[in-house]
Amino acid sequence: MTLLERAEAFARPFYAEPGRTYHTAQHIQAVLDALASRGVLTPTLALAVWGHDLIYDPRAGDNEARSAAVFGEWLAAQGADMDLIPEVRALILATRHTDPPSTRAGALLVDADLSILGADPATFAAYDRAIRQEYSFVPEKAYRMGRAQVLRSFLDRDRIYTAPEFAGLEAQAGANLRHVLRELE
Repeated sequence: MTLLERAEAFARPFYAEPGRTYHTAQHIQAVLDALASRGVLTPTLALAVWGHDLIYDPRAGDNEARSAAVFGEWLAAQGADMDLIPEVRALILATRHTDPPSTRAGALLVDADLSILGADPATFAAYDRAIRQEYSFVPEKAYRMGRAQVLRSFLDRDRIYTAPEFAGLEAQAGANLRHVLRELE
């Protein structure tokens, strides 16, 4: 069994945890497909995809850091190359979406993770409903304000997608975000 196959086997139970409606194995497959369909999926990126949402607690603000730590420890226990572990950790941390990606691989992973924003309107609406379910514990008014702030942060960027392979999603992502922001605000 390859390292990537072992990573998938290790990660799948995390993505099947109760309470996840968007951050599931289906999301992981969509990110992998987004990279593969553009011809940019590498083994390192695939590992980072499997590790990037291992820990998902909508009440916490450190999910990516915890995911990077858990997955990095797992990679080390598997005897992964010592250069690979910090690279995968850095890629996972890039999915915090707080700073522009500093590497091409980071840009590809971040853009693939955000590719749902540029999906067709029906797929985007299903994503938006799934996120609301994951945050069902948040009162409606607070959710609307918080969600609008998060989505506006993407719309306020010069560009949502930084890798040229994902530039074609920009217009649809903008339309989707503007639409849902009108509903939220």
